[in-house]
Amino acid sequence: MNIQIFGKAKCFDTKKAQRYFKERRIKFQYIDLSKYGISKGELNSVLRSVKLEDLIDPKHPDAALLQYLAYPEAKVEKLLEDPTLLKTPIVRNGKQATVGSQPEVWKTWE
Repeated sequence: MNIQIFGKAKCFDTKKAQRYFKERRIKFQYIDLSKYGISKGELNSVLRSVKLEDLIDPKHPDAALLQYLAYPEAKVEKLLEDPTLLKTPIVRNGKQATVGSQPEVWKTWE
């Protein structure tokens, strides 16, 4: 298992995801989206498992602006420019990915 957790330092669900894997002694790599963002390749990999709409954080002040972008490519570019628009945590296991706290899915990865 090769777990990556993309999250924000102050996100409660990100902390829950980290705790879930720590309690099961499963190694993971944590990437702080606020500091490091997400690469285009990583985001495209996540988009193979998760719908674009599910990746957008509805609580973010600029989330409504994304609805006015006509093309999915434009939305992806905006998410790459401002990774704080992403809902967290994004948990990747190889080609699989989840958004938000989803321990019932993570359990199937073990």
